[in-house]
Amino acid sequence: MSIALNLDHSTAIRPQTAARPSLIGLSKAQLAETLVANDVVGEKEGRMRSSQLWNWLYVNGVTDFDRMTNVAKPVRQKLADTFILDRPEIVTEQVSVDGTRKWLFRFRDPQNPNFPAVEVETVYIPESDRGTLCVSSQVGCTLTCSFCHTGTQKLVRNLTAGEILGQILMARERLGDFPGGSRPDDGGLVPSGENRAITNIVMMGMGEPLYNFDNVKQALLIASAGDGMSISKRRITLSTSGVVPYIERTGSEIDVMLAISLHAVRDDLRDVLVPINKKWPLKELLEACRNYPGLSNARRITFEYVMLDGINDSDAEAKELVRLLAGIPAKINLIPFNPWPGSNYGTSPSSRIERFADIVNRAGYASPVRTPRGRDIFAACGQLKSESERLSKKDRDALAGV
Repeated sequence: MSIALNLDHSTAIRPQTAARPSLIGLSKAQLAETLVANDVVGEKEGRMRSSQLWNWLYVNGVTDFDRMTNVAKPVRQKLADTFILDRPEIVTEQVSVDGTRKWLFRFRDPQNPNFPAVEVETVYIPESDRGTLCVSSQVGCTLTCSFCHTGTQKLVRNLTAGEILGQILMARERLGDFPGGSRPDDGGLVPSGENRAITNIVMMGMGEPLYNFDNVKQALLIASAGDGMSISKRRITLSTSGVVPYIERTGSEIDVMLAISLHAVRDDLRDVLVPINKKWPLKELLEACRNYPGLSNARRITFEYVMLDGINDSDAEAKELVRLLAGIPAKINLIPFNPWPGSNYGTSPSSRIERFADIVNRAGYASPVRTPRGRDIFAACGQLKSESERLSKKDRDALAGV
């Protein structure tokens, strides 16, 4: 049985005055510039204070300026009067029978605090040797992949770098993953050999990360900074459905691991399953993968392949998958389809998945079958969806007083 903790039932719009800006999501250089521009400190002091703030925010997870004990009290007061250190509100927290945790996080519009909140889902998957956080990049999605529940929710907006990082910070807080924090009892599933509960980040939540490239880039560079969150870039994976023009930039500018939501070996079928294929078909996508910066046997691309009964799971398709990926250092994740209300697909039988995996394995590719996690709380791959909807222009104008 799953456990649901309702931590905030309020859905009403909360009128607010213009909000103080948040410092979460700024690079260290931007922090220094912001402190100086807002007359918190002088230019000579900006760099030193930004380093102190950076440590408090991302190493110690502090949300109260008063706790920054190595910052002078007058500066702390100026900081509190000028900025906020916001994290998302937790609407619900659910715990699966297998230890998976799913949070529904609520964010306020960073440009207009009078607009209704938006909500995203974030999932934590504890395993014996790692703890993986699945992070969202958008509220909703534009891709309408036919097998994905998130794709049935219209895009509301991109998340800011601060909101992407806010998911990580809030999850670390809830998991006791900051110095001095106490961890929940996950039945022994929190990595015993690690000092941290969250060891891996995957940009595989709601949205297409490469349609929000600048904010995702900023967030992941902060998350991987050695003097901050210090999550290794080899433990950060960005998953895309195939936004070809940004694939090279992902490798050269963010330098994280790449995953491709493939799911089909023919353009006619992928056009249906992953409609972005009509814009960037398989030939263009795989060429971009072959040219991914730093690609090697030690830095393979993960190809995700959801197993749909009678749709894409034949022996012939397994052999074609091997042919398509020839010459690309790759791992192929086979994902049993995770059903959701209204879906028109079924999950391939385990015997069919095993046969498909065997063909791929014999060709020399690792092809682990992903064990579904958190299905009982709709936290499994392709099941995420919040209840936020795009506001009509009339509603937005009314809220803005137009």
